[in-house]
Order: sequence, then structure tokens, then C-alpha cells
Amino acid sequence: MTCRVLLADDHVIVREGLKNILLQEGFEVAGEASDGKRAVELAKGIRPDIALIDFSMPVLNGIDAAREIHALLPQTKTILLTMYKEEQYVLEALRAGIKGYVLKTQAGVDLVRAIRAILQGETYLSPGISEGVVKAALAKGAAAMDPLTQREREVLQHIAEGKTNKEVSQQLGMSVKTVESHRRNIMTKLNIHETAGLVRHAIKIGLIQP
Repeated sequence: MTCRVLLADDHVIVREGLKNILLQEGFEVAGEASDGKRAVELAKGIRPDIALIDFSMPVLNGIDAAREIHALLPQTKTILLTMYKEEQYVLEALRAGIKGYVLKTQAGVDLVRAIRAILQGETYLSPGISEGVVKAALAKGAAAMDPLTQREREVLQHIAEGKTNKEVSQQLGMSVKTVESHRRNIMTKLNIHETAGLVRHAIKIGLIQP
């Protein structure tokens, strides 16, 4: 049976390159998306075996898109594509249930390996990422729960990307007052009371990349 893959990346050239690799290896590209929200919507319809998701995407980042896909489709396995191999990003991805963490610099070689490993029930990390360190960090920090709700994480991502409250309200389909309320709740929960601090926190937990 052919493995069906959902491909999500906001750069058309990158998507085309990845698509060519997948097709050459006999995989089926069942759908393509240019932002995280669209990836979730497509996944609901096509129910892919693998969702290949770029870390940095507009509207909804790759990690939170993966979280939503897992909640809707537990059988769909996700692979995150990223430029970064810092432990904080790998850790956040694994906590989100992502099964493959592939560096874009190695995607041509690693992507097919990652898909095949994941279809066999394994977790795949690109060479250069210390699996031992990640496992130790996961065990050590397993109880460290994110205090923010999914909606608050979405609002935080938009704030960290430099959007105004009005722009966030338009993107997420809520009133400006609701955005302001979420912003206050985020600051209270995190004990951070300036925008620069929110940006640093968003980078730390992998909502955006520096």
C-alpha cells in the first residue's frame, strides 16, 4: 500500500523539491499546504499516513499544527522540518508527539529514511542531534507542563511575530477585546509583562525561530 503524505511548507520551491523526492521514492503526495492552519484542515479531509510539516509557517507554526493533527488523527504520524538542531526545539517537538525531526540541510538524504523509520514505529532524529541528550531532557522535564492553552499559544505566536491586537483578531477570527484578554492571561501565567519578554519565551518554547 502506498504511503500517503501531506506536505506543508510556505515556500513553493521547497515544497516542489520535497515533492520530487517523495514521488521518486514511490510515495503519494496527497495534499499540499502553505500554512499550519491549512495543513490541519487538509489533514482532516485526506487523512494522510504522514504529515510533513515545516517548523516556521504563518498562521500556525509546525509544532502546534502537529498537535492539532494528532488530536484529530492519532494514526497520522508527523515529521517536522527545521533549520535548527538546538535541544529546546527538539524537546518541544517530541513533547508534541512529533515522530521525526529532520534538518532542512539534510532533508534530501534524511527525509526518506525518516518516513521509513516512522512507518516501522520508530522515532527519527537527523544525524547531529543527540538522541541521548534529548531522552534525558525529556525524562527530566516530563512534568514541566506548558501553562498556556492552545488558543493562547496561537495568540502568543502572532504577538511574537509582531502583529498588532487588531491583526491578531483578524487572523484568528476573534474580537480585539478577546485578544487583549488572552494577552493579559498569557502575561499573568508566564509572569512576563513586556512584549520583548513574550518574544523571548515564544522562541524558547519553539513557537517561532529567531
